[in-house]
Amino acid sequence: MKVAVMTDSTAYIPKDIREQYDIHMVPLSVVFGSETYQEEIDLTTEEFYQKIKESKELPTTSQPSIGYVTKKLEELAKEYDAVISIHLSSGISGTFQAVQSAGEMVEGIKMCAYDSEISCMVQGFYALEAAEMARDNKTPEEILARLDEMKQSVRAYFMVDDLTNLHRGGRLNGAQALVGSLLQVKPVLHFEDKIIVPFEKIRTRKKALNRIIGMLKEEAKEHDLRVVFIHANDEEAANELKNDFIEKYPSSEATISYFGPVIGTHLGEGAIGVGWYRK
Repeated sequence: MKVAVMTDSTAYIPKDIREQYDIHMVPLSVVFGSETYQEEIDLTTEEFYQKIKESKELPTTSQPSIGYVTKKLEELAKEYDAVISIHLSSGISGTFQAVQSAGEMVEGIKMCAYDSEISCMVQGFYALEAAEMARDNKTPEEILARLDEMKQSVRAYFMVDDLTNLHRGGRLNGAQALVGSLLQVKPVLHFEDKIIVPFEKIRTRKKALNRIIGMLKEEAKEHDLRVVFIHANDEEAANELKNDFIEKYPSSEATISYFGPVIGTHLGEGAIGVGWYRK
């Protein structure tokens, strides 16, 4: 059985890596006024952060249409028997549900939509793992079982400089955002039951980062990890964190990634995240 792997653009897997692993992608979009841009296709991350500085209004975001996904699946059905399609958390986007619906409309290919319950390159980890297994001719059932196994050790924490965007975009409730803003706290956030919630309220950016890195290092003492340091237009900060970590824990693997246009719309510039799972 020939298995395709698909994900959406919020996994932020660079194009060359997607091509290397034969990972197919459906884009989400950001909307500035009357202009719609498919992220990773029409708009680079660098262009997005420049554009958001020049824009008076916060852009909105939109998921792929069922029609777009249906067409993509019909193309895959010409070459593949099944597709594992891994998407950002269904608690913050309708993308997973749209892909499920599209899969019911397309004949000739077995459709397995997978809710990562998370986003960004941590979601990308699932896609890369699935792609490696598909290359080794593993069945859809074997791949899904491995993704479920991964999910048991996946962790991701992030912090933002300003909670306003998360609240305005409906990804954090008003009371949590208001309290955070009034107290000038830098809460450490994470996904719980598929939605973004505060993990711990911390007063300063430095202390929030130290708390996240502290949790990472505690796990790295016991297990070899795959780690990603994610930034919103602050690669220097992410590199510092990565280099410091790898120096102390060389048996783990670490990469740098970014919050692209869709997720960056909600988190804002300056956000930092760290995600990992056990090898």
